[in-house]
Amino acid sequence: MNNTEYRIQDKKTTIMHPASCILYRGSRGITLIELIIVISVIGILVVALGFEYRNWMGRYRVESQVKEMYIDLMNARARAMQRNRIHFVTGTNSTYAVYEDTSPAPDGDEALDTGDDLRLPEFPKTVQFTLDWTGTGDTITCNRDGILNPSGSIFIDSTYDADYDCLVISNIKIHMGKKNGSNCDVK
Repeated sequence: MNNTEYRIQDKKTTIMHPASCILYRGSRGITLIELIIVISVIGILVVALGFEYRNWMGRYRVESQVKEMYIDLMNARARAMQRNRIHFVTGTNSTYAVYEDTSPAPDGDEALDTGDDLRLPEFPKTVQFTLDWTGTGDTITCNRDGILNPSGSIFIDSTYDADYDCLVISNIKIHMGKKNGSNCDVK
């Protein structure tokens, strides 16, 4: 019988290929133990991936905060050169703001007066992670030539191991970096 055999099973005739007989011979389905093992493995994978996802999101948020601050500092510096006015970046451990020196008119007095100087409209910005302003005090000055003063670092305090979690501010450059003890290693 050309690769086909007839079997009588429960008074029914079935046509089966010989290879399928080998695959299903003695098989009566999956057992409860096999099902429990598969569900356990899937559960362990879901939990492990859930923790990894949370860690990944934390690192992403830290890096986003650093990059946003970097952009705001660079914009303040560029704006100071463009408008030929001193700009100030002030900060606390939970917020920061950018001011344009406009008081007294027309070009200010080169001193920050938060009550009279123009705070840029999108500020103050509240940050998700605590800021540690090291060496800069709480105010960074951008003069008309784009020179920043004082030099120092801004650290993001978090438990996540992000690629960028600090900023290094020198007189002529702003760098993103990674915290290494009490230093910020430029990347």
